[in-house]
Amino acid sequence: MLRLAVAVVLAGTLVAPSAHPMDDDDDSGPAAPADYSYVQKTVPGQSLPRHAYEQAAAEARRLPTVGGAWQQLGPTNIGGRVVSLAMDPTKADALYAASASGGLWRSTDAGRSFTAAWPQDSTQAMGAVAVAPNGTVYVGTGEPNPGGGSVTYEGTGLYRSTDHGATWRQTGLPDSGTIGAIAIDPSNPQRILVAANGSLYSPGGDRGVYLSSDAGATWRRVLTTPNEFTGAVDVQFDPADPRRVYAALWDHRRQPDQRVYGGVGSGLYRSTDSGTTWQQLGGGLPATGPDVGRYGFGISASQPQRMYAVVGKTGGSYGSAYTSADAGTTWTRLPDTPELVDSQSSYSWWFGKIWVDPRDAQHVQVAGVPLLTSHNGGQTWTDDNGAVHSDQHAMVWDPRHPNRVYLGDDGGVYRSDSNGDGGWTHAVSEPFTQFYSVAITPADTSRISGGAQDNGSLRSWGGPRFNEYYGGDGQQNLISPADDNTVFACLQYGNCARSTDGGATMTDFTDATTADRRNWLTPVQFDPTNPKTMYYGGNRLNRSTDGGVTWTAISPDLTGGPGKDDYPFGTITTVAAGSDQHTVWAGTDDGRVWVTHNLGATWTNVLTGQPWVTKVVVDPHNSNAAYVTLSGYRSGSAQPHVLRTNDSGRHWTDLSGDLPQAPVNTLVIGAGGGILYAGTDQGVFASPAGSGHWARLGQNLPLVPVDDIAYDQQHHRLVIATFGRGFYSLTVV
Repeated sequence: MLRLAVAVVLAGTLVAPSAHPMDDDDDSGPAAPADYSYVQKTVPGQSLPRHAYEQAAAEARRLPTVGGAWQQLGPTNIGGRVVSLAMDPTKADALYAASASGGLWRSTDAGRSFTAAWPQDSTQAMGAVAVAPNGTVYVGTGEPNPGGGSVTYEGTGLYRSTDHGATWRQTGLPDSGTIGAIAIDPSNPQRILVAANGSLYSPGGDRGVYLSSDAGATWRRVLTTPNEFTGAVDVQFDPADPRRVYAALWDHRRQPDQRVYGGVGSGLYRSTDSGTTWQQLGGGLPATGPDVGRYGFGISASQPQRMYAVVGKTGGSYGSAYTSADAGTTWTRLPDTPELVDSQSSYSWWFGKIWVDPRDAQHVQVAGVPLLTSHNGGQTWTDDNGAVHSDQHAMVWDPRHPNRVYLGDDGGVYRSDSNGDGGWTHAVSEPFTQFYSVAITPADTSRISGGAQDNGSLRSWGGPRFNEYYGGDGQQNLISPADDNTVFACLQYGNCARSTDGGATMTDFTDATTADRRNWLTPVQFDPTNPKTMYYGGNRLNRSTDGGVTWTAISPDLTGGPGKDDYPFGTITTVAAGSDQHTVWAGTDDGRVWVTHNLGATWTNVLTGQPWVTKVVVDPHNSNAAYVTLSGYRSGSAQPHVLRTNDSGRHWTDLSGDLPQAPVNTLVIGAGGGILYAGTDQGVFASPAGSGHWARLGQNLPLVPVDDIAYDQQHHRLVIATFGRGFYSLTVV
């Protein structure tokens, strides 16, 4: 047996507390779109290496493929984050929607339904879409909004299609990391400007504004950035005078334990020669400084030289808003109304968008948690009162129907035929939901639930289609194997509830658990021998013997403590109980694995010094044998991602073999223990247990991260939760 040549530490024994302390803090965490995914996928002390995702995807493509075709299970009616919209000028009622981690989609029925317009084997991380007058489509890959789970997945540059998305070719800026906007000169469609936002976590690369005069064949940078972490997040031609062009630069950086989303590189710029030369704008805008965050701006088509701008602060709060009547030379600050200030919550860097009605310069809309609307040039504002999903990112007016407006947000695509003043209708088919988890039951194969990014916990029953039964950012979901009406659902930071009527009514049990810190995705699991026995992991492990009604802490703090920058490091991320009814395993976000053989009376640390532990799976026939999966894109040499022990963690074998060098997010053991199924950032892979040889599993699965796998042994099927393309299932032997 090959012994793992990594740090395996037997760090002694810990004794569990005998009491149930009720001194929990409110650890709901920062009220911001989660970028925990970034932290999960880094190696301690390292940042994410450039092109790591792309390189791992190439490794995945080289492996053989086994198994049949994956079947898409939906949902189609929920949607997910849309970061950019563009009308197709060659066809009425046609538009494109760029999904944050679900690829590009096209609608030909005025936004009612969408079909894929992007290759399944290419990166699904989108940043911007634009369409030329002749129907040529340009897509910039890599989401520029730093959060929401897909922050990890950088893009691979700019792409071009001349057949409405049927085929694509790369056309430059491969080192742009993320692309914030694409602008096509209305007077010369061969002239294109791109806002290259750069890598969030690595300096350099393609950053700033780039110009092509030959429809993307060649590029040159026309607006450089003052800092190595400054990028261009937006660029727009003035619809009243295309010689004027505006761009927003944004100084921002993410580190594993800190984020700085602003700085001296942030600013608003103008060109008066169609983007050839640029000057930074002042005239009343915030002075350059470390507290200047992301800019958003909008330009009037009906009143030449009228503009609007909003700027956030580095820490995420609202900064200020402005209007200009002289094309940006001078600016007047708009009133800081409560609606405007509150709209940005604590994460103004998530938005940075203003849209101006093409026919009415006084009709302005601002992206925020709600959609804000002003009819008096920003003097007063009203919000959408919940008429659309929260967190707005994209808007476009339909030139064929002047009162028709399309909106893209974290809930998908909406259409208004009332000029954006209400009357919003949601698309009925948009299959690009981002899931963190999946739950199924062999008792009813039609039942499936899962936790979705910013779309709550969703279920396939209780309504005509998928519907939300528990809110927030949906996280862990469970369906009891003894009673499929007994279900559990969590939202972010371990706020969890139980139901005995299939989710019609939910009873919160969070306060019954003991924890100082809870992970964004807090693990909750059944005991394999008795679903009335359950486990919940904060920084201590909790156990229930009455189906989640009451809980008792059965461990001390199993972590090394919290990190910094308000991220709740130092949490349990995975729990698995053995079939012997007294062995329990736990893994943490700071790379530790623990085991107890006496239901928590004592604990032994059997693995440490690793990246984030994503999953511990116990051999159903041997509670001393377990598999551990690890996250983290490593800079430099390869690292283990799947480990096995047969002796309670005294020795470990690396089973990573020829898996792509990328995070393994989940693992299940097939029938009889003969096959392992691993869910990774590059899809699902299968291996004969213990062999270290892997193959890609199944046909027709997009290149999308797989966050969770549920295995139905009775019906020989896998159901997976993808982060960007919903649920899929596959029959296995």
